[in-house]
This record gives sequence, structure tokens and C-alpha cells, in this order.
Amino acid sequence: MLFAFICFDQPGKALLRQEIRAEHIEYMIAVKNRTVFGGPLQDDSGEVTVGSIFAIDFADRAAADAFIAEEPYTKNGVFSPPQIYPWKQMVPELKEGSLQKELERQKAMASA
Repeated sequence: MLFAFICFDQPGKALLRQEIRAEHIEYMIAVKNRTVFGGPLQDDSGEVTVGSIFAIDFADRAAADAFIAEEPYTKNGVFSPPQIYPWKQMVPELKEGSLQKELERQKAMASA
């Protein structure tokens, strides 16, 4: 099951983020084959990191919760409490035609 993680940095944690970034990267490498996307969130200037966002496949919610609890930025207080949501990938399509099928389903529901 895919989970989206939206993690905002706590104010004043930029230096700590840099200090433990290698730990974070090592941790993410361990799940890279199950990761759909991920990376830092930036402010409007594109120069300042304000958090991270990623989507990763886990067996269940308990596994997703355990993952983020041990994530170095979480463990060291860089992240504010992370937001975690089950996520359904629509784009890019994992199966050709799935988005069109979803559109047809929605139109049928709307006209029912």
C-alpha cells in the first residue's frame, strides 16, 4: 500500500537538517526500490528547504508509522509531526488506460 508523507521542518532546524542529511540519505536509500517519488519541499525562492515529501510502498499503516518514527529527521526533531496518508497513484499511469477508466467511472457516477 502506498503512503504519502508530508513533513514540514520545525523553525530553526536548518543547520541540524544539514548536519544529519547523510543519515537521512542512507535511510532513504534503504527504501529507494519502494519509493514512487521523494524530495525536499522548498520555499517560494527555491533556495530554502522547508520540509520533505515522499511516497513509499509499505505492507500496512503500522509499517509506514514505524518507518517515519525512525527516520533521522523525525528522530532528531527536524520534522514537525509528519502527516501520513494512504495514497493512490493516478499519474503517471501504472497501467495504460487507468486514468481514462477512472474518468469514465466518474462520469457514470455523475449521471446516475
